[in-house]
Amino acid sequence: MAIKQYNPTTPGRRGMTSQDFDGITTRKPLKSLLVPKRRGNGRNNQGRITTRHKGGGAKKFYRIMNFKLAEGVTATIEHIEYDPNRSARIARIKEPNGTYHYILAAQGMKVGQAITSGEEASIEPGNRLPLKNIPVGSTIHAIELKVGKGAQMVRSAGNSAQLMGRADNGYVQVRLPSGEVRLINEMCTASMGVIGNEQHQNVKIGKAGRNRHLGKRPGVRGVVMNAADHPHGGGDGGRHGIGGGKNHGSAPKTPWGQKTLGYKTRRRKSTSQFIVRSRHAAKRK
Repeated sequence: MAIKQYNPTTPGRRGMTSQDFDGITTRKPLKSLLVPKRRGNGRNNQGRITTRHKGGGAKKFYRIMNFKLAEGVTATIEHIEYDPNRSARIARIKEPNGTYHYILAAQGMKVGQAITSGEEASIEPGNRLPLKNIPVGSTIHAIELKVGKGAQMVRSAGNSAQLMGRADNGYVQVRLPSGEVRLINEMCTASMGVIGNEQHQNVKIGKAGRNRHLGKRPGVRGVVMNAADHPHGGGDGGRHGIGGGKNHGSAPKTPWGQKTLGYKTRRRKSTSQFIVRSRHAAKRK
């Protein structure tokens, strides 16, 4: 996949890039695998805004994905499609009995290719196997965390993990895209290969209106607000840093007073026993 460049015909076009859709074989999704997607605009079930700077955007349907392809399924890729709900491309596959599924499209997937799920599946991009049957050093994606729950990790465009080794207690070591090495039950399944659309991260938005189409509203910095509206706001003497307002001399905070910019919020007490090497230790090397 390549990045599509534009001529600078307008200020918004100057520097703008977009994805190349040449690899997509159809623009019409399968109706039976679509469900309406209601936009919450950042609100919870009580109608209160819990995520600021969300709202609007183009209408879209959700594609029903199969993240836990059943054991023994053999299907053929009919189309590679665009999915507005995720960065990766999706593949429409069809079983011999006529059942359709949507799965994540890996690099190298082509129309007409056979996809297999199960312990006897070959080591080819897109096939899904238990971790115990995957050779050490293989590149994988769409990894289960709990047996039978379906893929939860490594699902975005261009991402992949690596099977590093096996433990004696029924677990395998997997290095995630963050650099973290984690123990996962060897009975969990994963798909082979790297997820496609790897150039997604290099797309330049180019103009504010394009972000509005994605459902992203403008974000206002705290330092330009009044002191009554944000801990970073207020202060005399013109422009100032984060510590220049009534928050001068203390750590950066959210509008509700919680620490941010480096403050660790990840709770992993129940899973710390499965982390062999933290992502922070990997970055320091």
